[in-house]
Amino acid sequence: MEPIQTEFDFTLPRGFIDEKGVLHREGTMRLSTAMDEITPMRDPRVRGNEAYLTILILARVITRLGTLRTINSATMENLFSVDLAFLQDFYRRINEEGLLTQPCTCPNCGFQFEVDVIRLGES
Repeated sequence: MEPIQTEFDFTLPRGFIDEKGVLHREGTMRLSTAMDEITPMRDPRVRGNEAYLTILILARVITRLGTLRTINSATMENLFSVDLAFLQDFYRRINEEGLLTQPCTCPNCGFQFEVDVIRLGES
């Protein structure tokens, strides 16, 4: 039996800029557990604004972002909106769909192929 992959690397489209002005784009997200989705529901910030649930879940499942030692809700709150949207989609893909590739068609020749979305954005 092949071991299940539980951590996935990503590259943010823009990146997180820390308080020292350092840009962090490379990161790792792990698969979520039931507790990752249940525990944030108890947080008063989620009761006041359900959209905050995303912030808390991502803060729990992102295990690495550049050289940051701590990733928390404040880190997620200060992401550029394009990066937050990217991470929401990435989370959904690895946890709900299990899809790591996206079908594509070349606009010039019509050739159909798949792109590894885990590596999308890496050069």
